[in-house]
Amino acid sequence: MIKQMFLMISLWSFVGCAEHTADKAAESKHEGENATENVAIDFAILEEDLKNKGYNIFRYKEGDTTYLMQQYYIVFLKTGPKRDQDSTLTAVLQEKHLMHLDRLYKEGYTSLTGPMGEDGEIRGIIVFNTPTQKMADSLAKLDPMVKAGRLVVESKPWWVAKGSSLK
Repeated sequence: MIKQMFLMISLWSFVGCAEHTADKAAESKHEGENATENVAIDFAILEEDLKNKGYNIFRYKEGDTTYLMQQYYIVFLKTGPKRDQDSTLTAVLQEKHLMHLDRLYKEGYTSLTGPMGEDGEIRGIIVFNTPTQKMADSLAKLDPMVKAGRLVVESKPWWVAKGSSLK
């Protein structure tokens, strides 16, 4: 049941991102000669906005295409040292853990969240959309499962072209 709840939240997050992207694409659709100019202006506005908010970004040109690269942070949720809680407490912690992940997504701090497909050392992954790694770490460490010691976090910076999507 816990894996099913994780899967539902992960799918909900992905669908929410896809809907948001589709809405934004519909809003920014332009016709005629002004389309290229408007895209360039939107690109510059996005770049300036991200810089003002403290995000690490750079432009990457490949052929005729220029990408705006942004640094995200992947947080690996790993098996923690304290996993001796009884099943009742574990269930409560899991519910609070899922609520925490849902809040992070709704507040715009995360882009993707999900469990691993096996019971190995890495239990799940969260992709944070925050200006700094310190902020991503701090938010991840607020997770009730982390506070209880069932999980520990390890974060890594990750560069992605802004607007990329999973296929």
